[in-house]
Amino acid sequence: MTTLIQHKKARFNFEILESYEAGIELFGHEVKSLRNKQGTLEGAHVIVRGNEAFLVGATIPPYQASNTPKSYDSERPRKLLLSRKEIADIAGAESKKGLTIIPILVYSKRRKLKLQIAVARGKKKHDKRETMKERESKRAIERTLKDKY
Repeated sequence: MTTLIQHKKARFNFEILESYEAGIELFGHEVKSLRNKQGTLEGAHVIVRGNEAFLVGATIPPYQASNTPKSYDSERPRKLLLSRKEIADIAGAESKKGLTIIPILVYSKRRKLKLQIAVARGKKKHDKRETMKERESKRAIERTLKDKY
């Protein structure tokens, strides 16, 4: 499993409750662009319409700008490939107040590109401060242990 792009602030801004693996429906030049580690997941989320899930707000730039079609939209909604049960679970979580579905990372599994999505709850400011304090204390402990040995 090779990580291609990652939503770096996802674990800082959100409390991850449950995660899923989904396939993505992409054009060929989008696949090449992702394999070159181009694209961002910041600001992206997943919505369920009908019995289908879509990734909205993710930006995948064209692989070669001169060879892409003129009508190409880098932020177009992309269909996610999930089982019916997973879509039903995600739709139920989406309807609950305070929960959102966010993409965490895009990775390659064998020859396929996969997207890890998660049902998450947004953290409050004091929760983020607490996370920062824990991170700093872990760094301090590791520093002191490193100095002793």
